[in-house]
Amino acid sequence: MLKIKDLKVSVNNKIILKGVTMHVNRGEIVLLLGPNGSGKSTLAQAILGNPNIKIIGGKIYFDNKDITNTSMEERVSLGITSSFQIPPKLKGIKLRELALEILSRRRVPDPEEKLEIYASLLNLEEHLNRDVNVGFSGGEMRRAELLLLMAQSPRLVILDEIDSGVDLESILILGEAINKMLLSGTEGAIIITHTGFIAKYVKASRAYILLDGKTMCHGPAETVVKHIYEHGFARCKKCEGLTHE
Repeated sequence: MLKIKDLKVSVNNKIILKGVTMHVNRGEIVLLLGPNGSGKSTLAQAILGNPNIKIIGGKIYFDNKDITNTSMEERVSLGITSSFQIPPKLKGIKLRELALEILSRRRVPDPEEKLEIYASLLNLEEHLNRDVNVGFSGGEMRRAELLLLMAQSPRLVILDEIDSGVDLESILILGEAINKMLLSGTEGAIIITHTGFIAKYVKASRAYILLDGKTMCHGPAETVVKHIYEHGFARCKKCEGLTHE
């Protein structure tokens, strides 16, 4: 579904990604792990087509189509979307209003009913009539963001640090919702995380480790996360059971 081949990227004339190779199969959740500053969020923006990201080498393919130089608008029209690393607060806009607007533009039958299903799944029934993210806890903001993403029904979703600053109960709820997204229209997901906490609650098949702008190794998600917990990121090159780049 998504294939990235030896991607190299610069931001403000500074090289950030120095060779990223990875892929996401249809129906698959893939984890992207690495310490802060390793280039994970820059990779997300490169996939989305952020014009501030300059691709200086490599290719990005979606459904076997080269989208390396296509606009962000075109990629959104293909069904690629992402969460915010820091979700915005929208004063004067109710969560219900925004979600229903998204569902209505997609011409979803019975949008109110669909919204109630999403809100129940994410334990957000009491938040629907509140301004988006205003006064929300970290976990509530992440759950509200996922509700809006579910309303969009993207084909490929990139979840950037979805488990950062989130309480354990919210991580459990988020994990269950992400798993259900992959059963109800969304065809693939990349979960970016530096903690790996979400790995316990999603059915991820594979994980990549990004260090200093390069994908160093990959393997079964459970194996990769276990190695990180036991050895840290710096020793990933020496971990047995992983495929090294």
